Amino acid sequence: MRPGPAFVETSTLRLLPDRRRVITKPFLPGEETHSEGRARVRSTVVRILSLPEADVGPLLERLRTDFSSRHRDFEAVLRRGFERVAGHLGEGEVPTAERQLLIGAFLTHEFSIQAAAFFNPSMVPAPDQSGLKPGELRVVMSGRSVGEGHLSSIEFRTVVVDAEGTVEMEPPGPWASTGTRRAPTYEKRLFLAKLIEMAGDNTAGLAFLAPLPDSFTREELVASIAGSEGLGHPASDGAVRLIEWLASSNYVVSFDPGSRIDERVLFPAGPTESRGMEDARFVRFIDDDGSVTYYATYTAFDGTRVLPQSIETSDFASFRVATVSGSGVANKGTALFPRRIDGRYAMLSRLDSENIYVTTSDDVRHWDAAHRLEMPIRPWSLIQRGNCGSPIETEAGWLVLTHGVGPMRTYSIGAMLLDIADPRRVIAHLPDPILTADGDLRDGYVPNVVYSCGSVVHQDHLVLPYGFSDFGIGFARLSLSALLEALRGHPV
Repeated sequence: MRPGPAFVETSTLRLLPDRRRVITKPFLPGEETHSEGRARVRSTVVRILSLPEADVGPLLERLRTDFSSRHRDFEAVLRRGFERVAGHLGEGEVPTAERQLLIGAFLTHEFSIQAAAFFNPSMVPAPDQSGLKPGELRVVMSGRSVGEGHLSSIEFRTVVVDAEGTVEMEPPGPWASTGTRRAPTYEKRLFLAKLIEMAGDNTAGLAFLAPLPDSFTREELVASIAGSEGLGHPASDGAVRLIEWLASSNYVVSFDPGSRIDERVLFPAGPTESRGMEDARFVRFIDDDGSVTYYATYTAFDGTRVLPQSIETSDFASFRVATVSGSGVANKGTALFPRRIDGRYAMLSRLDSENIYVTTSDDVRHWDAAHRLEMPIRPWSLIQRGNCGSPIETEAGWLVLTHGVGPMRTYSIGAMLLDIADPRRVIAHLPDPILTADGDLRDGYVPNVVYSCGSVVHQDHLVLPYGFSDFGIGFARLSLSALLEALRGHPV
């Protein structure tokens, strides 16, 4: 890392992508087209049913030998694989339990979630602080994992920070799991707001939703559409497709409470994120009543569009994934403040891909009326500015770590202070960056990039994890008091 201010220390600890981190996914030959996919899955099932009985046991035993150590409860994985395609069985076809597992194996495959990269981390204090030595803090770190086809997912690690701000990684478990997904309860007001944002004044869509209560289930939504008199018209069919797309983009994913946090993977499930879940910025949010919720904002990518979305959890075992709406979050790079300000939620955003904005709202999933904080004017950030995670509350103001893009698309990390009572007002910013990629950290999937999605304060130490060159993760430790003193020396 290029030398920066004296109060910044970089660690030799680095996390690099681990190709051994694998999950299981459906493997459905011919899924390029719906009809071809059905035919090929059926023909594959028929061929498996035709295998001699004497071959089934040895095949299955070989699979157990090769894969059981790579997945928690491997036979449960195979059973789920069979259940996904059980509808392709013909009348009277009742495979034995072993042959069912074999069908599941043929129609399942492994996916290496970190085959290409593991980067862009964020940090929050963990819900569980038990078993630590005096002066230690346990932290949950999220990271963006990139596998085949540049498909991004969100992984977690647990980290212990000691009283000196030194980071020690807790070794991750041997398995990775994507959990179990289900539909949530939808809030009609928010569902309508996003529907109108995506399609304009879609009267057909409004008609389908009109009979529903303020909160409704997926089953109630399906029943409302099925009972509508407006079906069959092109406008109505388009509205139904959009409603189904929106409903599928909101879901809950839950993990076995007995599993480890570092075994849990948030893998793309909704249509908005079909090509990736990128750059999650987690924050420990304390509401006015003292309750704690962990929120994350992230970028959903469907191969064409980027959309801001949110994650909500209280325990890192069950996660609510939801769309967000409003003109205040029209682009990527949003980050929630860790508490309300004057009774309202506040968020940083980057509407125009160039500038940092702040917006407030009464609802954590709908944002309007953003205010621009400052324009990119310094050489190291002349192309664009963005945040490096949620603001941190200090006695001097809201500390915001920023990223800037300069010549040769070189990324750097800087810092600024916002007024504690009115975060629309910038009160100080450093003229020069605190971190810039240098040496071998410049080389990777995307060269010359240093980027963070969130840091944590412990004692007088700011622990800053950062992604380098869209490939791996490094760590820096800053003296918080020295950083604030430097900022005070550069008031706006």
